[in-house]
Amino acid sequence: MGFIEGLLWLTLNIYHEARGESRIGQQAVAHVTLNRAAKQNRSLEEIVRAPYQFSWTFQKSVYYPTETRAFMRCMRSALIAMTTDDFTDGATFYHSQDVEPEWKNEKIYVTQYGKHIFYRE
Repeated sequence: MGFIEGLLWLTLNIYHEARGESRIGQQAVAHVTLNRAAKQNRSLEEIVRAPYQFSWTFQKSVYYPTETRAFMRCMRSALIAMTTDDFTDGATFYHSQDVEPEWKNEKIYVTQYGKHIFYRE
């Protein structure tokens, strides 16, 4: 998969998972996705579309963006994340502060950006 396809999948993931977050929050979500891809030696599409990894891929019936400005903002965050160093200390998981996933206690807490809490293994 090429750079453009990866950028598209990363942008879609940010859009559906963190479009309401600040730029730093969006980039942190992007770095989790990038970190997983690097760790598993898989494409961004494979990481994003993996079953039950990102809630939007199995909870939404429509994947395409409906908010153009938000999508473009997410694409900017994705591009920045793809071309800069990871600042999440290797985070490979996150969740919204509004939920308590079962896996939370099995991971190492890293930090919180906006409404998302980040972890690594």
